[in-house]
Amino acid sequence: MKKIAVLITGTFLLMNTAFAGGILTNTNQSAQFARILSRNASTDLDAVYFNPAGLTQLENGFYFGLHNQTISQTKTISSEFPLKYSEYIGKVSAPVFPTAFAVYKLDNWAFSAGFGPNGGGGSAKYDKGLPSFEKQIARLVPALSGLSALGYPVADYGVDISFEGTSVFWGIQLGATYKINDILSVYGGARYMPSTNTYNGYIKNIQLGPKGALVNGKTYLMGAATVATAKAQATAAGAASLQPLVAAGAGGYTLAQVEGAGYITAAQRAQIEGGLLQLGVTQTQINVMPITAAQSTYSTASATLSATASQLNANSAGLADKNVDTKQTGTGITPIIGFDIKLDKLNIGLKYEHKTTLKLTNATTVDDTGLFPHKGTSNSDLPAIIAGGADYKILSNLKISGSFDIYLDKNVNWGKNIYLQNRTIDKNYVELALGLEYNLNDKFAISAGYLNSNTGVSEQYQSDFSYSNDSYTAGLGFQWNLNKKLVLDAGMMLTTYKDANKSFTEPAPFGTYSETYGKDTFTFAFGLGYKIF
Repeated sequence: MKKIAVLITGTFLLMNTAFAGGILTNTNQSAQFARILSRNASTDLDAVYFNPAGLTQLENGFYFGLHNQTISQTKTISSEFPLKYSEYIGKVSAPVFPTAFAVYKLDNWAFSAGFGPNGGGGSAKYDKGLPSFEKQIARLVPALSGLSALGYPVADYGVDISFEGTSVFWGIQLGATYKINDILSVYGGARYMPSTNTYNGYIKNIQLGPKGALVNGKTYLMGAATVATAKAQATAAGAASLQPLVAAGAGGYTLAQVEGAGYITAAQRAQIEGGLLQLGVTQTQINVMPITAAQSTYSTASATLSATASQLNANSAGLADKNVDTKQTGTGITPIIGFDIKLDKLNIGLKYEHKTTLKLTNATTVDDTGLFPHKGTSNSDLPAIIAGGADYKILSNLKISGSFDIYLDKNVNWGKNIYLQNRTIDKNYVELALGLEYNLNDKFAISAGYLNSNTGVSEQYQSDFSYSNDSYTAGLGFQWNLNKKLVLDAGMMLTTYKDANKSFTEPAPFGTYSETYGKDTFTFAFGLGYKIF
C-alpha cells in the first residue's frame, strides 16, 4: 500500500504580520504617518524614525512623543482543493501598537531615541486552520480507498484545527545628528531589536470512514490493520497447506487433477479455491492454475497484507492529536545612517538601514510535530532599506510630500515555504507615497496621503501561511497644536491588497488547482508630542 505521510510538516510556521512596509518590516511608526503616508523628509519629532538627519531643524530643547495605533487585518485564503471549507479567514489584531520618540536638540547637535514594533506587532488566529493543514488530511481519502477490500471504506474525513501566533520585533533606536552647515546634516545610529514569536495550536480529532459515519481515524486504521493481519495469517496458512503437494511432486498439477488423484478432498479443494477467489483470482484462472502458482499467489498476498498492516499501524500513529506551544526569542542590531538637505522651501531626507541579522531560539513546552526542538534555532533576517523623501512648501500653508522605500529583499535568504519550495524574490519590494498637508490656521492642519506598494516575490514564494501582495493605502487625519508645547496628531488609513494567486499540480485525482490569498487592513492612530523645555 502507498505510504501515507500524515504528520503535519512545516505547518506551524508563523505568517508574516507586517502592517505597512516590506514583507517583515513595519514603517507605520507614527500617527503622522497614518494621516499623510509620506514622512521620509519629516523634520518633526517622528523624524527619529523616518528622517533622523532632519532633527537638527527642531528648536533647541527636549522633546518627547508617544503614539499608539489600533490595527485590524483580515486575511482571506480561498482554495479550489476539495476541502471542508472553500474559504479560510485569519484575524490579525493589534489593539496596542505603541511607538515613542525622544530628542534632545542643542545647537548643531540632536541626540535621539526611538521605540516601536519594527516587525510584527500583532496576533493572528485561524479558527479553521489553513488549507495547507487540512490538505494533509484530505489526501488520505483517495489514498486509502483500497481499504474497502478490508471492510474499512474511506470516503470522507473530519478534523478540528486551530492556530494562533503572535510576533513582535521591538526596535530600540539610539543615534546622534550633526548639522554640518545650513544645508547638510548627517546622522549615525543603530537599532537594537529584541524579538519574539509565539505559536500555539492543534490538529486533533481526525476522523475517517464512510460519509455520514465517521469515527476516530487512529482507531479506524488500527481496526483495518487488525483485519489485514488476520488475512495475512490466513493466506500464509493457505500457502503452507499447499506445501505437502509441492513436496510430493504435484506442484505442476491443477487442483482438479490432484483431487482426481485423491491427494485432496473436494472440501479441501473448495476451501483453497474460495481463498483464491477472495484474493481476486477468477474461477477460469483457478481452473488452469498449477499448485505452485496457487501457493505463490497465497504467499504474495500474505506478504502484501503484512506490509499493509504494518503501514496502517504506522499511519494510525500519525493521526494522533498534535499540539504545539513554543516561544522563539532572539536579538539583532540594525546600523543606520542618514542625510538631510535643506534648500529654502525644499527639504530632502535620505536614510539607509543595514540588513538585520536575526537568529531566533526555541523555548518549547509542547511540540508533537517535531518542528520546534527545544533550544533549536532559525533565521529571521530583515532586509536592508534605502529610504528617501522630499517636502516642498507650495504655499506658506500648503505642503506636498513624496517618499520612497526600497527593501533589498533579494539580499536575504528567506528559506523555504511550507510546501518546501524556495521563497525566491524576483525583485526588491518598492513603496511610493504622496501626501498633502494644509494648515487651516496656526493651530490646526489637515492632511491626506496615498501609498502604493509593489512586492517583488515570485509565485513560488507564496503560501497560505506567508504571502506578500501589492497594495494601495489611503490615509487622512489632522494635527492640532493644543498649545506652544503640546501637539496632537490623529489619523486613519485603509490598505487594500491585490489578490495573489498560486497554482498547484498534483497527481490524480487532484490535478491542477489554485489558491487565492487576500487581505485588508484598517488602522486608527493618535499621538502626542510634547516639548518639555
